[in-house]
Amino acid sequence: MTAGPSGRRAAAMAGDAWRSTASWARQLGLLAADVASIAASLYLAYVVRFEGEIPPNRFEEMVGILPMLVGVRIAVHLASGVHRWSFRLSGFHEAVRLVQVEIFGTGVFVGLFYFLQRAAEDVTLGPPRSIIILELLLTTALIGALRFSPRLAQIWSIDRFRSGERIRTLIVGAGSAGELLLRDLYRSDEHPYRVAGLVDDDPQKRGMSIGGQRVLGGLDAVPALVEELGIRQLLFAIPRLPAARVREVLAACARFKLTYKILPVSFAYLNDRVSVSMLQDLDADDLLPRAQVQFQPREIEELIAGRRVLVTGAAGSIGSEICRQLAELKPAALVLVDTDENALYLQYRELSARHPSVVIAPEVADVRDPRRMRGIGARYRPQDVFHAAARKHVPFMEAMPEEAIKTNVTGCRTVARIATEIGVERFVLISTDKAVQPSNAMGASKRLAEFIVREEAERSPVRFTVVRFGNVLGSAGSVVPLFKAQIAAGGPVTVTHPECTRYLMTIREAVGLVLLAGLNHPGDLCILEMGDPIRILDLARLMITMSGRVPDKDIEIVFTGLRPGEKLTEELMTSDEGAASQLFRDSIRAIVTPPPASTVMQAIAAIEVQAEQGDREGVLAGLAGLFSTYADARGQTENQSAALHL
Repeated sequence: MTAGPSGRRAAAMAGDAWRSTASWARQLGLLAADVASIAASLYLAYVVRFEGEIPPNRFEEMVGILPMLVGVRIAVHLASGVHRWSFRLSGFHEAVRLVQVEIFGTGVFVGLFYFLQRAAEDVTLGPPRSIIILELLLTTALIGALRFSPRLAQIWSIDRFRSGERIRTLIVGAGSAGELLLRDLYRSDEHPYRVAGLVDDDPQKRGMSIGGQRVLGGLDAVPALVEELGIRQLLFAIPRLPAARVREVLAACARFKLTYKILPVSFAYLNDRVSVSMLQDLDADDLLPRAQVQFQPREIEELIAGRRVLVTGAAGSIGSEICRQLAELKPAALVLVDTDENALYLQYRELSARHPSVVIAPEVADVRDPRRMRGIGARYRPQDVFHAAARKHVPFMEAMPEEAIKTNVTGCRTVARIATEIGVERFVLISTDKAVQPSNAMGASKRLAEFIVREEAERSPVRFTVVRFGNVLGSAGSVVPLFKAQIAAGGPVTVTHPECTRYLMTIREAVGLVLLAGLNHPGDLCILEMGDPIRILDLARLMITMSGRVPDKDIEIVFTGLRPGEKLTEELMTSDEGAASQLFRDSIRAIVTPPPASTVMQAIAAIEVQAEQGDREGVLAGLAGLFSTYADARGQTENQSAALHL
């Protein structure tokens, strides 16, 4: 039989009452122990001062001052709250506070006796100064031992009597984060780690003892220590450790089957709070060849709060993250447009649950349908449009270029023209580094979309902005989730070419910068700087190492060859764009671009007609005519195909 609401409330009240009673009993017990410690300290002070034989008059003196000493110290304890003590969480700051409390208590006691002496006009009243000092030292020592011994006993027992397998662990970082992490490991029995030591690149810390553990060397010593001490786990406790250093450690430990965890960067804002639960698995995001961009959401919120916003491709990887970040910025309405009904439904439910005050409007629609898109625009009258809808998979679009044109080019033209018709204020097109010197149909189609937006901007009051960036970690179809799945399946991990490199950025920071650049409109074209590109083979090896496997031994790496239209390296802008660019703010470069020539726009219109008619060869020929890089890449692909058939 289930208890009703009144029964549950009664049970809860009874539980609270029991906990309150237990707390008071514990505090009273601690105060009683303090009284005993103070009395013992005073007695020992007299014993030490008079070398074991207390004169009768001094004994009477001791008995006389004991009640006042106990009363003063207990009153100070109550006022300072040291009777409400956490045995498990006590640390250095609590120890300092305890010393301060006892010194203050001694000061009050001495001051009280001074006034009593003056009132009684008895200069002999009161114990010798040596007794006062000895009592202070002994009381502080005894009360400190009383409060810290349970924690020391817990650490000792956890370290020796913990059940289950123990994982020998090395903490990377001997700073404040490493010390706090070590402290939490000592006082918690909810982890399997047994710390063997710490490492740190600061030479002044070498050989130091932190929390009872030695700093055994720098990060370069990690491989030797792993072998010597049988280490099986590395805990990175340097929240701002450069990603290049993380990659170096992983590469050096690639032959060992280790597991890796790291404190998040947000630890830096938690002051002296850290726990084992904050540790997270080392991930591909931690390997980026530059520090992740930090910016204040408030500066974007001022640009979006209370406005009506429409996002196309709202259920895709980039579009869905745009919607999540926009919903946090308190828009008046957020319109989600996508053709994927199921993904759109899930996105709508998530956003509605998290942001009930925001009007979330899902619309199943195709950007290639002008009538449908015009109706959506007329209904919601968005002030800002983020156009993220696109065909993006390079091999598919190379095989079906007309589909890339219909969505990425004609769809973009449709949405851009409707934006002008309904009076949108800001329009942001999401572009890609593959649009620079395009070698595949997908990249070429995105370059054409950039041309269309720039041409529309010439005759429209709308502020059109193109934001171009490279690969994002974790997006659908990207290399990171593919590698994770292949590693989980036991391999092999497939890499197209050993020298293939890509620009990488986390999806959250990419979208944050898209919002910042697009809404500020510092130029027609904005480029997100992404640091140095990373070699995909290195990324594959590091991800295998992070999984606790050995590359080329436990998990095989297979080279599959570049896919049609795929480049070895990508560029974020052409040389002309680079010369014309200006730094808008950290990681964003802004460019004012000239409008495309009329002949280019005529060629684009012809390609759109060919795509609509299903003329694949005509589309390919048109793209090759506009972009010599695509013509060269297509010729190489055809030669390779012919060679395969010989």
